[in-house]
Amino acid sequence: MANYLPVTQDDQQKDDQRSNSREEMTPPDHSKYTCKNGIPARFVLAVIAFFGFVNVYALRVNLSVAIVSMTNLTENQQSNYSECPVGNTTSGKAHTGTFNWSSTEVGLILGAFFYGYICTQLIGGWLAVRLGGKRLLGYGVLWTSVLTLLSPLSTKGGFLALFAVRLLEGLGEGVTFPAMHAIWGKWAPQMERSKLVTFTYSGAHMGTVLSLPISGALADSNFLGGWPSIFYVFGCLGIIWFVFWMLLTASTPDQHPRISEEEKKYIKESIGQNKTFVTPWRSIFTSLPVWAICVAHCCYNWSFYMMLTSLPLYMKTILHFDISQNSQLSAIPYLFLWLLMIMSGILADFLRSRGYLSTTITRKIMNTAGMLIPAILMVTIKYVGCSQDGALTMVILAVSFSAFSQAGYNVNHLDIAPNFAGILMGISNTIATIPGFLAPYVVGVLTATEDVREGWQLVFYISAGINLFGAAVFAIFASGEEQEWANVDATANEKLLTSSDTEIEN
Repeated sequence: MANYLPVTQDDQQKDDQRSNSREEMTPPDHSKYTCKNGIPARFVLAVIAFFGFVNVYALRVNLSVAIVSMTNLTENQQSNYSECPVGNTTSGKAHTGTFNWSSTEVGLILGAFFYGYICTQLIGGWLAVRLGGKRLLGYGVLWTSVLTLLSPLSTKGGFLALFAVRLLEGLGEGVTFPAMHAIWGKWAPQMERSKLVTFTYSGAHMGTVLSLPISGALADSNFLGGWPSIFYVFGCLGIIWFVFWMLLTASTPDQHPRISEEEKKYIKESIGQNKTFVTPWRSIFTSLPVWAICVAHCCYNWSFYMMLTSLPLYMKTILHFDISQNSQLSAIPYLFLWLLMIMSGILADFLRSRGYLSTTITRKIMNTAGMLIPAILMVTIKYVGCSQDGALTMVILAVSFSAFSQAGYNVNHLDIAPNFAGILMGISNTIATIPGFLAPYVVGVLTATEDVREGWQLVFYISAGINLFGAAVFAIFASGEEQEWANVDATANEKLLTSSDTEIEN
C-alpha cells in the first residue's frame, strides 16, 4: 500500500504545526464569528439541519405506528399469548386493521425502506464531495416527502405496492447522512465537531419523539381517514422544510452569502486550506480505523433499528398498551436519547478542548459506554416479568444510554478524514443499513410463535451480544487522529501512486 505524504517537507511541517495548534486550541470566543444577522452561520446551518433530520426520521418511522392500525397482526398475536394477560393494563380503544398481513410480511414492510436506503449511501457520499451536500440532502428529503404523500394510495395495490414505495423512499433518504457529513467536513471547526454533529443528528431522535405520539393521535382520529393522515401530514412538513433549506444554507462557507469574513477565516484556519483531492480508495478500504467505525456503526444500528421499527409492536403485543398509549410511550426513550446525545457531544468536546483526554480516548470511552450499558439493560428485561413499569424502564434506559455512541463512532469520520467524511459515512452507513431490513425481519420471524414474549427476549439477547462485539472492536482498533492518506491533494496523490506502481513493477 502506498504511503501518502505531502509533496514537500515544508508543506508537511506546516500541516504538522497546524495540527498541533488545533489540539492545543482553547474554546474560541464565538461572539465575534457571526454572520451579517449577528448569528454564526455555522450555528444557523446546525439549527436548520437539525429540523431537517427531524423530518428525515419522522418520514422514516411514521409507518411503525401506522402499521399497528393498518393490520390485524397484533390482535392475532395477543390471542395466542396468555403469560401477560391483557387485563394487566388499562384497556384502550380497539383497532381493527384493514390488512391481514402476517408478522413476517409486516417485518418485510418495516424493513423495505432500508433496501433502498442501502443503495445510495456510498454514491451519496461521493456525489456530496463533488457536487456539494446542500442540494443532495435537500432533494433527497423532497423525494421522500413526495413518496410519503403517495403511501396511502399505494396500499390499494397491496403488500408489494407499499413495499415498493417504501423502498423508493429509502433511495431518497440514503443520501442524507453522507451529504450532511460532507457539509460538516467543510463547516465544523475541529474543537466544535462533537457539538455540531451530535446536535444536528439529534434532530433524528427528536423526529422520533414528535412523530410517534403525533402519528398515534392521527391514527386514533378521524382526520383524513385516520392512519392515512400520518403520511399526509409528515409528507407536507418535509416539503416545507425543503424550501427553507434551499434558501438559507450553503454547502461550504465560501458559498454562503451571509457569513462574516471573520467566521469564514476561523473555520478555514481550523479545518485547513481547501485542496483538490482524489479519493484514496485503497487506503480507505485497508484502514483499520475506518473498519472500526464500520463495525461499531453496524452493531449500534442493529439495536437502534430493531427498537425504532418494532418498539410499537412490542408495546402492543407484550405490554398491551392501546394505540394512543403505545405511540406516546414509544416516544419516551427517544426523548431521553435526544437529551443525552446533545450532552454527550458537549462533554466530548469539553474533554478534548481542555486537554483532559485525547480525541482517540474520548471517542473510545463514549462509544463503549453507549454500547455496553444498553447491552446489559436489554439482558435484564427478562427479569422484570410482566411488569409494564419494569419493562418500559429497561427499554427507556437502553435506548437513552446508546446516545453516548454518537460522540464515539458517529463523529469519528470527521476526526480521521475530514476531507472524505461524506464518503466514509457513505461506506459505514451502507454496511450499517443491513440491520435496517434484517433486524425487523428477524423480529418478525422470532415473534411468529405462540410464546411471543420468549421470542422478544431472544431478540434482546441477540442485540446485546451484537452491541458487545461492536464496542470491543471499536475500543481496540479506532483512532482519533487524522490519517496520512486523508490530507493529500490530487497532484501529490497522482505522483505518489505513479511512484508506488513503478516500485511494485521493479
